[in-house]
Amino acid sequence: MTEKIAVLGAGSWGSMLANILDENGHDVRLWSYNPKQVEELNTQHTNSRYMKDFIYSKSLTAYSDMQEAVKDVDDILLVVPAQVTRSVAQKLNVILDSMSIKPNIIHGSKGIEQKTYKRMSEVLAEEISAENRSGIAVISGPSQAEDVAKHDITLVTAASSDIKVAEHFQQLFMNNYFRVYTNDDIIGVEIGAALKNIIALGAGALYGLGYGDNAKAALMTRGLAEISRLGTSFGANPLTFTGLSGFGDVIVTATSSDSRNWRAGYQLGKGEKLDDVVKNMGMVIEGVATTQAAYELAKQRGIDMPITSAIYNVINENVSVKDAIAKLMLREGRSELE
Repeated sequence: MTEKIAVLGAGSWGSMLANILDENGHDVRLWSYNPKQVEELNTQHTNSRYMKDFIYSKSLTAYSDMQEAVKDVDDILLVVPAQVTRSVAQKLNVILDSMSIKPNIIHGSKGIEQKTYKRMSEVLAEEISAENRSGIAVISGPSQAEDVAKHDITLVTAASSDIKVAEHFQQLFMNNYFRVYTNDDIIGVEIGAALKNIIALGAGALYGLGYGDNAKAALMTRGLAEISRLGTSFGANPLTFTGLSGFGDVIVTATSSDSRNWRAGYQLGKGEKLDDVVKNMGMVIEGVATTQAAYELAKQRGIDMPITSAIYNVINENVSVKDAIAKLMLREGRSELE
């Protein structure tokens, strides 16, 4: 089965997913808002800002015109920063209004929209009218783009409330190094994908302060408990958080220096100011916005999320990482299963 697929967003993950789809034999159009990036992809087949030393498939075509990129496609994959997903979806909807196509929509963005606290599938459902789309899905899991570029074995989940839509995307992405499972718990998959970035910030900060494996294991385990508490309050299946988009994604982002959230946390642990960290990174750090959204959601819903609160205080209240850790450790004792 060969499909025409538009990929909107040419960062490290979006461009790598586009390359996978191209390798699988599909007709892939990769859109970027940056004309210089498009020219580089089409002439040199590189994406040097995001994926150093990687050569993309020569049959992968990049576009700076979104309308041209989505013309007559069967599927659209959005991999743009969470906080701009709404504006991109609005632009896409206007384009789809003028076309007779009704593509399946899938996204690979990992975040929660600030102020509205919406998951990305909710944003897409709001901004792309039902007349202009078929199903909506998400692809997520432990998948550093740098490792996928090396054809490292990678397992992810395609999730949709309509399992047939999830199975459709499963077939598009599957190959001998990239295995896709399905899940009908899109709430749990999206919440796990977003909130693991908070834990990655914390893991990087611990490493920056010189803490070892015990501290890292504690953070990952108790961080996952927080993610599960918040997710299940929205109706997510708790088993989802033990899977690829839950614990799997926590493991890779909290242990890999390829994770930009880990790298940002590491710099915070070294005493750098957040503004300087963001400037030095040069790319979106999803965990920063997600920390604020999750902190506010936890307050709103009465969910205990002490690690999230600690990281929020470091980012927004100028609390030192050392003081935040001390406050966490000296809280009143409680049951692990509470």
